[in-house]
Amino acid sequence: MRARTAAALGLFIATPALGAQETWDARAAATYLDSRQAWWSSWQTAARDHQTACVSCHTALPYNLVRSALGDALHESDMPSAQRRAVDDVIKRVRLWKEVEPFYPDQTGGLPKTSESRGTESILNAVILATRDARAGLESEDARLALDNMWALQFRRGDLNGGWAWLNFHNEPWEANESPYFGAALAAIAVGREPGGYAANADNQERIKRLREYLRKGIATQSLFNRMMLLWASSGIPDLLTSDERQAIITAACDRQGADGGWSLASLGQWKRSDNTAIDSVSDGYATGLVAYALQRGGVAASEPHVSRALGWLVQHQDRATGMWTASSLNKQRDPKTDIGKFMSDAATAYAVLALTSATP
Repeated sequence: MRARTAAALGLFIATPALGAQETWDARAAATYLDSRQAWWSSWQTAARDHQTACVSCHTALPYNLVRSALGDALHESDMPSAQRRAVDDVIKRVRLWKEVEPFYPDQTGGLPKTSESRGTESILNAVILATRDARAGLESEDARLALDNMWALQFRRGDLNGGWAWLNFHNEPWEANESPYFGAALAAIAVGREPGGYAANADNQERIKRLREYLRKGIATQSLFNRMMLLWASSGIPDLLTSDERQAIITAACDRQGADGGWSLASLGQWKRSDNTAIDSVSDGYATGLVAYALQRGGVAASEPHVSRALGWLVQHQDRATGMWTASSLNKQRDPKTDIGKFMSDAATAYAVLALTSATP
């Protein structure tokens, strides 16, 4: 009875590189992601100025990166309400950039949270709207304004020359000491995604040059997590990586693949939980989804054995009852049944879907 109900209500998607028998439930994934984004947008802790919500790296950002691709897979004719509200919030904050308060003002978060918040949000807004434009194949004034806001905050001297201030709450992997590199990679993704020849525009070349130099000078010291973001970003900006550098990142990722075909977050960096509990070392949906997606963006075919095995792992490890893939916190042990305990699984589900919807033979 349960299988018949799932077949009737869900939409099982075959992954071409894996064969017709390898399917995952796109409808269940969409239901999970929509419900999580709707909860996030209505959660009082996420509320921000002008009746908007914070763009979280664990829930809202991954949701906005994947939801349109998932909608295409489901043949949806319109945005779900959760996505429309999320996009509308971003657009409102972009248009009112000089009026809205930062996500975390200095007055409540302490120095230098205003600067960190502005730099972080400017990049998140830009990559979300550039992703929307890329799906439509048309540039938009809102995305261009978001990119202008982003460039205005790019550092032009010092150690962060070419990068941005980025939120640091000592929470891995998105808000910690190495996270400005993650943010700069997202900025490069935004630039590479915006249509209309944006990355080739003469007015942007000096800015992109600084960004390229910032990302390239840090390659050797970055975690594999950050290098996967760089590999992803390299698909949209010429000369971001040499062929040797690209291959070195691909090789490093393949070398850390688990025997089961997946990756664990523990394998992508040197992390330590604040409560001193052990970090899960089993393969998880976020690490596997991110690596499989970044490898494909970096030019590795879905049919290549490492990617094919990763996609197979993702298909096999979706929880069909909930639609989600799971991952656990790098910072402390959390109850996975709570809303906060699902944060990493929100990211895991979005990136798993990104990898699967991008797969071609």
